[in-house]
Amino acid sequence: MTQKLYYSSAYIREWSTEITNTVEREDGIYIALEESAFYPEGGGQPSDYGWIGNAKVLGVQSEKGQLLHQVDQLPAGGDVNCRLDWHRRFDHMQHHSAQHLLSAVCLQELSASTLSFHLGQDYCTIDIERSQLSQQELRDLELAVQQEIYENHSIKSYWVSLEQAEALPVVKPPAVTGDIRIVEIEGIEYNPCGGTHVSATGEIGMIKLLKCEKQKGHTRIYFKSGYRALQEFNQSADILAKLSVRFHAPKEEMMNRVAKWEQEQRQLLVQVQALKAENDAYLGERLLAQRDGGVVHSSFADRSLKDLQSLALRMIQQEDVVIVLKSDPDLKVLIAHRGDQHPGCGAYVKQQLHSGAKGGGSDSMAQASFTTAEDANVFYKAAVKAFASLTRQDAAEQA
Repeated sequence: MTQKLYYSSAYIREWSTEITNTVEREDGIYIALEESAFYPEGGGQPSDYGWIGNAKVLGVQSEKGQLLHQVDQLPAGGDVNCRLDWHRRFDHMQHHSAQHLLSAVCLQELSASTLSFHLGQDYCTIDIERSQLSQQELRDLELAVQQEIYENHSIKSYWVSLEQAEALPVVKPPAVTGDIRIVEIEGIEYNPCGGTHVSATGEIGMIKLLKCEKQKGHTRIYFKSGYRALQEFNQSADILAKLSVRFHAPKEEMMNRVAKWEQEQRQLLVQVQALKAENDAYLGERLLAQRDGGVVHSSFADRSLKDLQSLALRMIQQEDVVIVLKSDPDLKVLIAHRGDQHPGCGAYVKQQLHSGAKGGGSDSMAQASFTTAEDANVFYKAAVKAFASLTRQDAAEQA
């Protein structure tokens, strides 16, 4: 049985103890300690990281009251000095306490109970018993929970019996029947919980509600708190400052400037599309004039597959020919005709593709995709040769 120091204080960062057991498993080395402040994964909270002597702690699990610490190597000696990754631990403390407070305010302001909690590396979420939440309700909720942070309610934990827990206004029934650990936010809530928490709501710093979305008939709220919330604000401010410089507008006028830029882009797009259509018409006529019998073929260093599809459709409408075009940037080959020739474009592509290449399509248009320029070029040349031979045969038969 490991003595769990985080129950006496979540703020213990360093301590000395001795190794009591070593276990080697398929996924690594685990050691047990006489005393440990490393919190194990559980209750929605990830495990702590840190160091045991010269060994790095990669994770912590709880098995039958004993904490097993996964390490990258065996520490030297039986007596060891231990140290938490305090940045990670305090981040977990801030977010776990933030979840308790946010859930309590959701219950108070929205009459919505919390169904689940996720403390992730990138963001945290709670799912609440509410079918939807408007943006105004989300903003009001954020202000309400921030007010409770400013009130700096004390947060304390203690153990009670099941009978004592039943006499408290706990937010949910205890999941255990023995001694129960209660985390109390003064004047806010009593919550059965085994996690690590800050000592007062003021240490949460702030809670930023990022967004909400529907999740299986309920609402999921994404949030960050503490240093993560500050980092989120700094990143957003940095992006806004860079946009302000790029658009030559202060942040107060940014939305108007972006709207004007979007309008200008739409006008330019119309002009570009008109010019592109005009250029495709000229290019199509030139390629048709240079066709090799019944096959029009060309390789392009600056055109995408989408561009070539538009060009091929234009030429097919003008002449009954086979089109074989290659896009060097996309490493793709396009084959197209009116669909009444044999073989169909899709059938040819599927028959000729080798391992590693992909493709397919309809009788009238198909594409082949490659991982190297050499493979694309080999397929392109073979397709030109094959369809040129077929069109010559058709022409000879008709003659």
